[in-house]
Amino acid sequence: MKVHSIHVCRECGTTSPRWVGRCPGCAAWNSLDEEKSLARPTVSGPATTVALHTVDTDHDQRFSTGVGELDRVLGGGLLAGSTTLLFGEPGVGKSTLALMSLRALARCATPVVLIGAEESAVQVAQRARRLGPIPEGLEVATTTSVATALALIEQRRPAVCVIDSISAMSDDGLSGVAGSVAQVRNAAERLCALAKSTSTALLLVGHVTKDGELAGPRTLEHLVDTVVRIEGDRYGTLRVVRAIKHRFGPTGEVGLLEMVNDGLRDVPETAMTRGQSAPDVSGVVFTVTNDGSRSFLVEVQALVASSSGSPRRVAHQVSSQRLSLMLAVLEARCDIDVSDADVFAATAGGLAATEPGVDLALALAVASAVQGFALSRALVAVGEVGLAGELRAVSGLTRRVREAQRLGATRALVPLAGDLDEVEGISVVRCATLAAAIAASRGT
Repeated sequence: MKVHSIHVCRECGTTSPRWVGRCPGCAAWNSLDEEKSLARPTVSGPATTVALHTVDTDHDQRFSTGVGELDRVLGGGLLAGSTTLLFGEPGVGKSTLALMSLRALARCATPVVLIGAEESAVQVAQRARRLGPIPEGLEVATTTSVATALALIEQRRPAVCVIDSISAMSDDGLSGVAGSVAQVRNAAERLCALAKSTSTALLLVGHVTKDGELAGPRTLEHLVDTVVRIEGDRYGTLRVVRAIKHRFGPTGEVGLLEMVNDGLRDVPETAMTRGQSAPDVSGVVFTVTNDGSRSFLVEVQALVASSSGSPRRVAHQVSSQRLSLMLAVLEARCDIDVSDADVFAATAGGLAATEPGVDLALALAVASAVQGFALSRALVAVGEVGLAGELRAVSGLTRRVREAQRLGATRALVPLAGDLDEVEGISVVRCATLAAAIAASRGT
């Protein structure tokens, strides 16, 4: 057999017959890796077609993971024959979430297999025991060989199989170490093909790069059916599960989980954290963000302090660009100058608030901290702020106000523009400008 050599970009997957310094696809420098493989003759049969209206789509089998928030993101569970890629930063809970799903399925007598490529069977067992009793049907195999994993799946035909992780799998027939572009793509292609032929729901665990992006070739995201990212602060307990790609359901759906001693626990809804901050404290404002099909109540906090040198602008879980814009608008349109002060802004509880609809709450929090007045904890503020100081309409305003009312808010500051249905139990104050909203928040 003839050895075939090509060069593949690790960033975008573009191929080149020879090495070049700059990728012709994405213009990245020094990103092409050489791949060598044996050219095997291929035999293809005649092409066939099927009438689309005769295809039965009513019997797709889904396997509930036992984790309600993960099932929400997946549209009901793992679909037979599909491939799902779960990735996130180290220590965020990828392996724990995958193992919890297998435990729940095994308790329901669903055939499951965990193929561990990074941990031994003893390490997997120790992790599983921390989550609770181990069901008898939960089996594990430890290997880094793609061929061995394929043979195991072909032999056992599990309903659900977890590969932890795809970056550690390798094929002796290919050059390159485990985790290289060629190895990851080859392993994913072969595993995805087998999952479809055996109707096995395959869950691949992936890593991230130092930039927080999915490790491996870009083609990996195109090979799988669903891409799920788990996000969270390693120093906090809140985890956000988000569907980045989903062929069988809505993209962008999110779920909330909390890391506890015995694994991850569903956080089905948020509540107004009235007890976390003392009442009548300046610089604290509530807002409502839309993420996927859900609305979340978020507490925005701001602190303004005298600066001993060059003024600092520190943003945590809020957009630093939006914070700088709000400070400029407050100075130019509302005569609130913080150019010689340190400004700190953050959210409480671990939920990020980076969308434009948080502008009004962020600006009110800074104004409250500067002028020393406290806002009612039953008040929510939603709206985008323009450079002219005007309040702009935001998407899903009615849904936001309803969620605020459900969680105990009695007053809402919203833009004058934008459609809003009547919501009982909450007083809505429409404001055209940021200055008017600041005055309304003080009751003047």
